[in-house]
Amino acid sequence: MSIAQFNALDTDTPVSPQANAGVSANPQDSNSASSLQNEFITLMVAQIQNQDPLNPLDGTEYVSQLAQFSQVQSTENMSMLMQNSMVLLDNMQVLSTAGLVGQTVYVNGNEFELSDGAQKGRVELAHSSSQVTLVVEDEFGQKTKVPLGAHPAGDVDFSIDPEELGLKPGKYSVSVEVQEGQASPSVMLAGEVQQVRIPSSGGAAMVNVAGVGNVPFYQISQFGA
Repeated sequence: MSIAQFNALDTDTPVSPQANAGVSANPQDSNSASSLQNEFITLMVAQIQNQDPLNPLDGTEYVSQLAQFSQVQSTENMSMLMQNSMVLLDNMQVLSTAGLVGQTVYVNGNEFELSDGAQKGRVELAHSSSQVTLVVEDEFGQKTKVPLGAHPAGDVDFSIDPEELGLKPGKYSVSVEVQEGQASPSVMLAGEVQQVRIPSSGGAAMVNVAGVGNVPFYQISQFGA
């Protein structure tokens, strides 16, 4: 009685074209962690079935590779969650900025345009000063000083009235002079939101503030008068 010779190749079966019918035609899907993990498990099962009984394979390497696939899949899931969160934040930004139309906001900046009404704003004093003076400069370099008096540390409101100061309509910039030895404080300009525009290419929403112009949403430092 003879024993038939065992050959691992005897158990191999050709793969029919129908076996690949379920494979996604999308290259991105075929390269995903879950798809690669399924392919790896299929190959692992086939190799275990066709292994030499006298020299079995070590399963430690398989377990290690499966753990790596799980880590990659977790990373992909986390990336997808972050993308969904970014879309949600963008939608919330659109809703919040749309409600600003008609409201008064304060914007960090020093350039504005005078027309008929006064330009209001606020000076942020880090330290008290014996004299606070606004320096309004037109586009031709002519300067007009507006004394605000002595003020303690904090916010100092101001109003630049073109009729009172004899200023013509046009573009201006404003700076602040304080007592000697102090740094020039920052200025916030006030204006009513006339329009909100969401860039088609993405990014921060652009807010059109009366007298100030178009500024990014994140430059608004205060909502409401």
